[in-house]
Amino acid sequence: MRSDVVITGLGATTPLGGDVARTWEGLLAGRSGVRTTEWDLPVRMAALLTDDPAEILGRPLARRLDRCEQVALVAAREAWADAGAPEVDPVRLAVVIGTGTGGALSMLGQDDILERDGVRRVSPHTVPMLMANGPAAWVSIELGAEGGAHAPVSACASGSEAIALGLDLIRLGRADVVVAGGAEACVHPLTLAGFSQARALSRRNDEPERASRPFDVARDGFVMAEGAGLVVLERAEFAAARGARVLARLAGAGITSNAVHITASGLDGQSRAVAIALREADVSPEDVGHVSAHATSTPEGDVVEAQAIVKSIGAHPPVTAIKSMLGHLCGAAGGVAAVAAVRSLMDGRIPATLNLDSQDPAIELDVVTGSPRPLPEGAVIVNAFGFGGHNVTLVLSR
Repeated sequence: MRSDVVITGLGATTPLGGDVARTWEGLLAGRSGVRTTEWDLPVRMAALLTDDPAEILGRPLARRLDRCEQVALVAAREAWADAGAPEVDPVRLAVVIGTGTGGALSMLGQDDILERDGVRRVSPHTVPMLMANGPAAWVSIELGAEGGAHAPVSACASGSEAIALGLDLIRLGRADVVVAGGAEACVHPLTLAGFSQARALSRRNDEPERASRPFDVARDGFVMAEGAGLVVLERAEFAAARGARVLARLAGAGITSNAVHITASGLDGQSRAVAIALREADVSPEDVGHVSAHATSTPEGDVVEAQAIVKSIGAHPPVTAIKSMLGHLCGAAGGVAAVAAVRSLMDGRIPATLNLDSQDPAIELDVVTGSPRPLPEGAVIVNAFGFGGHNVTLVLSR
């Protein structure tokens, strides 16, 4: 018999707040975390953290960690405490944390030091800081997790894919508890320049807080962001035996790949991911009560996702796009979206999409705008898609 998997803890640090409570309050209030940056580039804005993770962790530890690893540890500590710090056999505890770029800030920074000051000034911690598995490894060390430390790297679908893999680990009987989600911290002139050259970023520099506008007819690209979002997954029987507070159920997941183009969105791949997730969760399209869309605010991507939602579910569920406030956290986006979806289930409210002044006629969805809307009965869908053709859909329920 397949085990049910429940969520018992949440952790996050984002451009709206240094923890879940402040992030959720910011989403409900409709605040933007996007600000002007100091760099003289065609794109001069990003959504940066409100709280410095190095200050939270303390300098002695932080100096050995890339910023991506720092945000993962901050979110993991909150999620673990929120779950009540479960007493679990270390070999039955696993960690799965995805990232899009890993420790790129450390790689770029240490390369600058090498070229300017020579090899003797390069940090001996450079390789552990730049490794993409660094966030998962550090969290596994922090928690004493000996059941595996996994690091899926699937661009902007990484955080959601990590949660989907955590679901599999528990259902396959390989773990009782899994800490899963995504971490990303790579807002840097190089990444901004690269995305800008690809025409993927908004150039609304004169009004940064209005730049991220999913589904709006005037959208012109996404806004880069940083942060982390993690959940604690547990085998339902294990959670019940220890008297855990259950926040939501992770009912299913779907993972597909487009295998067509390195950056283009794929209607068939996205709609198949949704269909697989619904089938695995034993949820019919009619029983979906809400969709948290990937919706990055790109001209092509938002339309393709809208078409995929209509194709696989229909146009009936209310849809929201939290990147309108948070910006695009890339590898952490799916993890933070899952955290927000759990809070929607707990609080019975859907955050409104910010900056949606005039909905694109090609977007045939019921997008929540203006103010939060009561959450209908039914399952909640969380979509995440990434460069490389990665598509991941999660299904959550009360």
